[in-house]
Amino acid sequence: MTIPMNDGRQADTERRRTRVKTAITKAQREATALTASAIARAAGVDRTFLYRHRDLLDALHTAAHEPTAAPAGGPAVTRASLQADLANANARSARLAALVRQLEKRLSQTLGEAAWAEAGLGAPADIDQLQRRITLLEQQHADTRGQLQERTNELEAARAANRELTRALNQPPSKP
Repeated sequence: MTIPMNDGRQADTERRRTRVKTAITKAQREATALTASAIARAAGVDRTFLYRHRDLLDALHTAAHEPTAAPAGGPAVTRASLQADLANANARSARLAALVRQLEKRLSQTLGEAAWAEAGLGAPADIDQLQRRITLLEQQHADTRGQLQERTNELEAARAANRELTRALNQPPSKP
């Protein structure tokens, strides 16, 4: 003997289970969100209904991980492919961020050099010409030092000879 109230409750549970299964199938077919909240809302049941019926929750999770056809008949979209796309997007974002930092640094250097040049605080534009002039003057300086050293040596030799002659003149003549 069955109690009519229990029979009614079981029938209601079966109707809700059927609505949940239909909502999962429809969401899979239309490639919409396959989450407990979205399916419960679509089936008109409370989320706790899904958690009380483990088989329905497992069916939802299985459906969420299965590939679904793209709406335009394109390639199947899976959780793994979406994760790969996300990883690729993150890597591209990191590369672009590094490139932006590099370009900002170059821009900053260029603008800084331009500001120094406009303010007259920077190095003159004809640095190469000034470097050649410095090299030429350093060479002339070295040549002049060499000539000065030669003249100093000649002067010392002349003084030594002058001292010898003066000594010879100042000595008394030798007696025969």
